Amino acid sequence: MNERKNIRRKFLFPPVWLILLLTVFSAAALIAVFMNKWETSPAAYAVYVLAFYTLSVFCLACWKTFPGYFRSIKGKVYGNYYASRYLTDPVFKTHVSLYTSLAVNLLYVAVNAVSAAVYSTAWFEIFAVYYAIMAVMRFLLLRYVNHNVIGQSRLGELKRSRLCAYILMLVNLILTGAVLMMVTFDRGFTYRGILIYVMAMYTFYITGSAIRDLIRYRKLGSPVMSVSKIIKFAQALVSMLFLETAMFARFGGAMAPEHQRLMIMLTGGGIAVTVVVMAVYVIFRNTKEIRKMKQTD
Repeated sequence: MNERKNIRRKFLFPPVWLILLLTVFSAAALIAVFMNKWETSPAAYAVYVLAFYTLSVFCLACWKTFPGYFRSIKGKVYGNYYASRYLTDPVFKTHVSLYTSLAVNLLYVAVNAVSAAVYSTAWFEIFAVYYAIMAVMRFLLLRYVNHNVIGQSRLGELKRSRLCAYILMLVNLILTGAVLMMVTFDRGFTYRGILIYVMAMYTFYITGSAIRDLIRYRKLGSPVMSVSKIIKFAQALVSMLFLETAMFARFGGAMAPEHQRLMIMLTGGGIAVTVVVMAVYVIFRNTKEIRKMKQTD
């Protein structure tokens, strides 16, 4: 009985060197099968079985090994003061996020401004202005949190949040200009090779992260922290528009150009409406609360 268990265990959990060898061999065999069009040959079915077995034992090895590594890494991360604080302190995380996003926005401003000067095109000028607006909002929030403790002055946070919401309205003007250039001059973003898949994964990640933060930080009740996540969400939506144009350029050959332009217009219009609604909501809510606080005083 024990011998059978040992055999089964060795079959399901072979040594690491054997898994790596099987992975390399199976990948090479599958490439040979598909390149030579041997998909229906008897040898191909043997390769399929071997590839399925290799994938199964690889997944089982990951299932057995990764939890231990994950717990070890998690323990080391939480053992570090700054990493633990970043993961557990929303205020500190907001500071770090504002610094990093401001630095990235300023870098994008510089890159697009230089590109606009070199290529003499309004395309890069539009995005230089767009990232400059994003940088201004994040600078205003960063300046506020550096001089004030979050949660100490409700009135100050409401005013700074409302100011950023007013500035956020300008994003729609820039977005409208970008959409018009995409539709009128057939402009858009292009990514070569596998970079488009990397950018797609990154765009979906930042969009999901922005939605999660939007819900999580709204519950904390800080207007400054909430509006910072609204800005992050708005930028993620614009990134989705950029990705859509790149997808059309790479995979849209079967779709008529007028249908592509219609999709870009609808996506751009939907994003613009979403950003306007969020900005107007922040302005209306904050103004109403500010008036109540002044009347009470």
